[in-house]
Amino acid sequence: MTLKIGIVAGEASGDLLGSRLIRALKKRRPDIEFVGIAGPKMMAEGATSLFPMEKLSLHGYGFDVLKEIPGLLKIRRQLYQCLADYRPDVFIGIDAPDFNFTLEKKLKRKGINTIHYVSPSIWAWRRGRIKKIKKAANQILALFPFEPAIYKNAGIKAAYVGHPMADEIPLLPDVEEARDQLKINKHSRVLAMLPGSRLSEVRQHAELFVKTAQNVAKVYPETLFLVPLVTRETRNIFEDAMFQNFYQHPEEVQPNINILFGHSHIAMQAADFVLVASGTATLEAALLKKPMVITYKMPKLSWQILKRMNYLPWVGLPNILAERFVVPEFLQNDATPERLGSTMLEMMNNKQLVDDIRSEFTAMHEVLKQNNAEKAAQAILASIP
Repeated sequence: MTLKIGIVAGEASGDLLGSRLIRALKKRRPDIEFVGIAGPKMMAEGATSLFPMEKLSLHGYGFDVLKEIPGLLKIRRQLYQCLADYRPDVFIGIDAPDFNFTLEKKLKRKGINTIHYVSPSIWAWRRGRIKKIKKAANQILALFPFEPAIYKNAGIKAAYVGHPMADEIPLLPDVEEARDQLKINKHSRVLAMLPGSRLSEVRQHAELFVKTAQNVAKVYPETLFLVPLVTRETRNIFEDAMFQNFYQHPEEVQPNINILFGHSHIAMQAADFVLVASGTATLEAALLKKPMVITYKMPKLSWQILKRMNYLPWVGLPNILAERFVVPEFLQNDATPERLGSTMLEMMNNKQLVDDIRSEFTAMHEVLKQNNAEKAAQAILASIP
């Protein structure tokens, strides 16, 4: 008898997770079909997509976003009806919590087993959301080892399945290979600077990062700074900050900054140290065993709101996982070029600290490396009677 699985991914990262999950499930159960909303990678593995995945992503700001909401709600209503008629043995919502939790809640009421793959960051903020999750999901598949206990305390079944990034990145990343790809001398001192991927993030961090590079270059003028940026717009913002801060002042130290189009992973792999805006990139840097300084700035009102919602003393994922400050964080008013620069220089000059950080990150990597897709598939199949 064919095993029927409903599945929804809302963006490229979910499509990648979903494709690997489908592959792992099919190894165990070839008699299986997947129906829902899928991206190109999931469809290549055999999933049937009833609606384009791109429709689940809201684009733009203000009124432009509001105009897209009715269409999104219509898709969710139609998809619910399709899945309710289809009666899958299990429904898997991959991330996209704003879309999937409401859908899962309705399907659960229909007696359909619902699993949510990737826990939202309730441990950092919006802890009250766990009540909504309890109504929506029969089980959570968690990427971090501390998450299942949070759900267990709330009466929600959860399984730790490890982080897919930890499976992809080798325990001993090849720095020389990355430098060969970027045509960087293997003896160079390299600092990767990641100011974020969103326009708003780069606007907040561009000048801060440029001035920090100046402060480091005053002590180590031979340092190469790699800045991976994902769009022409973000590159323009960063280049304008460079022009304003030292091209117009030739008497100032001019750091050797190399802007890359994308390639954030290879830039971090090639680097000795990383300066990074808080986000998933902090975990990637940790898995690459890179000593780092974490920073973040945002508009004042947003900061005041977020500060009230935050439950943890750390914002960087490596520090959250370690439950202590393995690497320094400088947020909002504390994020100044002087502090970032001096802290980075202290790290560069402290070999024991660097060795300790790398050792901590190696242990962290080993905990997160769980063969994620296989463990997720195992948990899903175990939930089906």
